Order: sequence, then structure tokens, then C-alpha cells
Amino acid sequence: MKTTPPTVYIIDDEHAIRDSLTLMIAQENIPVMAFENAQSFLNVCPQECSGCAIVDYRMPEMDGLELQAELAKRDINLPIIFLTGHGNIPTSVKAMKAGAIDFLTKPVRREKLISVVMAAMIESEKTHAENASYKEAVKCIASLTEREYDVMLLAIQGHHNKDIARQLGISHRTVEIHKSNIMHKTGANHVLDLARIAHKSGLKE
Repeated sequence: MKTTPPTVYIIDDEHAIRDSLTLMIAQENIPVMAFENAQSFLNVCPQECSGCAIVDYRMPEMDGLELQAELAKRDINLPIIFLTGHGNIPTSVKAMKAGAIDFLTKPVRREKLISVVMAAMIESEKTHAENASYKEAVKCIASLTEREYDVMLLAIQGHHNKDIARQLGISHRTVEIHKSNIMHKTGANHVLDLARIAHKSGLKE
């Protein structure tokens, strides 16, 4: 599947603002796309999109907070920078609590904008790396048979093969075979590595 490079998405109903922001960001050689409303952006934004979104707080039909909520609903992890000419403390606090990375008031200085954008891009890269790692871990654990899963649970809790065999009512040799299969399927090099993968998958002991 073709992946979209990290991009700055500008969503603002003011044409002049979109053009100004697009120019400033493009001059930094950062991919950028501009949209006049939230829906036009949602129509083309894939779940795997990365980068950040600069969103006008007040827009007709769907405002910035509503767009932020819709992205969360779709499980799209895209850092949001709110931009508005009507900034005030209550609205900025509400936006930040909902997960916005920053809240800028128009007109924003170029240096400030680029600084915040770069921070958002780094945050996006970190989040996507963590998500990819989590999905891979979930895939590895899901590949285990029911018995292998039981053996894994006991192994990462610190039980030795002999104890695992006794608790599960199987032979010591069978435990060794299961552990070998578990290591192969998960790519773990040792039990501590296996525990890390299991925990990364969301497993709660």
C-alpha cells in the first residue's frame, strides 16, 4: 500500500490565510496541503496519515474542536495546531485538553509557526512508530496457539520449564518445544524480550 509522506494539512476557510501558511511551510521544503473546510480534508485523509494539521478554530459547518473529535473517533493520530483570530484562555485550555499540541493566534510569526510545526512533526513520527510497534506486537502474540499462550504467560512471570510443565500438566520436553515455537513466532531472543513484546501488545498479567 502506498504511504503518504509526513505532511502539514492546513484547514482554514480564509483563502488568504491558507495561501500564506502554505507558502511559509513550503519554503521549508515540508509537504503541505490546504483545505477550505473540515469535510474536504476528511474526504482525503487516510487513517495512516502522518505529519500534523493546522486547523482554524472557528469554521462554518464543522469547527476545529469538532474536527479534532472526528479525527479521534476515526482513530487518526494527527497532532493538531489550532490557529484563530479569536484566541482566549478558555478555548485554548479546552483544545489542549482534547489533545491539541499548540494554540496560536493570528497573525502568527513565521519563526513561531515553523517551530511548532517541527515539534508536531516529531510528535507524529514518535506516535506512528509506537503504533507500528504495538501492531506488530499484537500480531506476534495473536499468532500463538492457546497452549503456547499459556506457556508464554508463565514464562514471562518467571516460572522455569519444570514448573510450567507441572502447572500445565505437560512434559518438560513439550514445554521446550512450545517455548521454541513462541520465540520463533514472536522474534524474541530471550524471555525478557518476550515479556517486552507481550507488554507492548497490551497484555496485562
